[in-house]
Amino acid sequence: MDTIGAAALWTFLAERRDAVRTTNGEVRSDPGHPVADYPELAARIAELQFRNRDAVLLFRGQSRLHHNRSGNATLAPSIFRSGPARRGWPATLRQRFATLATADRALGERWRDDGLFGRSRVLRHRLVRWAILQHYEVCPTPLLDVTANLRIAASFAADGAGDEAYLCVLGLPQLHGAITASAEAGIQAIRLASACPPRAVRPHIQEGYLLGEYPHIDSPEQGAHYDAHEVDFGRRLIAVFRFRPATFWTPAFPMIPRDARYPGPELDPLQALTAELAAGLAAAG
Repeated sequence: MDTIGAAALWTFLAERRDAVRTTNGEVRSDPGHPVADYPELAARIAELQFRNRDAVLLFRGQSRLHHNRSGNATLAPSIFRSGPARRGWPATLRQRFATLATADRALGERWRDDGLFGRSRVLRHRLVRWAILQHYEVCPTPLLDVTANLRIAASFAADGAGDEAYLCVLGLPQLHGAITASAEAGIQAIRLASACPPRAVRPHIQEGYLLGEYPHIDSPEQGAHYDAHEVDFGRRLIAVFRFRPATFWTPAFPMIPRDARYPGPELDPLQALTAELAAGLAAAG
């Protein structure tokens, strides 16, 4: 994918109160701009959208930031996240893609049996199946979870965080329909609310999107044609905000509780199906 901000972009940095023109590289090396509460974060996001008017802003909340060996913030899809030791990484990558292929087949087979609405769309589009597997946390995929809902992202960041949580802001090309592919940016976005069946409530509540490379990487052999930094969505970072969960939420803007973000199987039958798939993968080792 292309790096956002090869030309200057507008952001908020740790030591500056006002927005500044900078580059993606500086955003990634910065510890993050502190905000006191949700209204202040919303005001900063509003200014970012106004100043970066050609970008669609999507959000990812994290309890901590991850950095590469250069010290830059990294947002790698789950299938490309390496452990502390790189020895044996190619074998790990092959195993992850093999697990993904198994889960992909199982999801297609179960969709035929369970009679869920949207069968033809799911069976025709592997990327939609991958989006479901990633969003419902069945197995690692080449896709990254983000959301269009700022409060949802901030709630995910605060959930399980210690003294500080982090809100990452990514800039995307204009989005259209269920799947948007940009050959120029080398990126594609799947809007889960359009790709998943209507009985799958969770993607609608979370306003979820999945981001991937374009064309998508479907094997470790194809992945070998990319350097690690090329499949890192840190390259799309416009800003990073940090906040203290204990004092961040206000009476008008409380944290969205976990059971609201993760509706149970009585509301979302796809959760029950995917939980069974995940349990089957775990049992198979």
